Amino acid sequence: MMRTTVTLDPDAEALLRKAIAERGSSFKQVLNDAIREGLAPRPPSKKSGKVQLPTFRSSYRGGVDRQRLQHLGDELETDIFVSRQGEARGKA
Repeated sequence: MMRTTVTLDPDAEALLRKAIAERGSSFKQVLNDAIREGLAPRPPSKKSGKVQLPTFRSSYRGGVDRQRLQHLGDELETDIFVSRQGEARGKA
């Protein structure tokens, strides 16, 4: 058994006093239980590793070709890249 002096932050003291009142236990018992609970090794969680995201229905306006949208995005990226290359050559 170890005997020591502990200085508690005001919020920790309030939590400790509340637990003492609720449990009807001694200061020593509540403090020891809190330390055990807080510092005890925890078993690894049994999560599957899968992430579940909410889904929703999305609708395109009539006549919109989804594949064409991807192609258009590629073209825009190419245009931006080419214009930046031209700007870089102009500065050199």
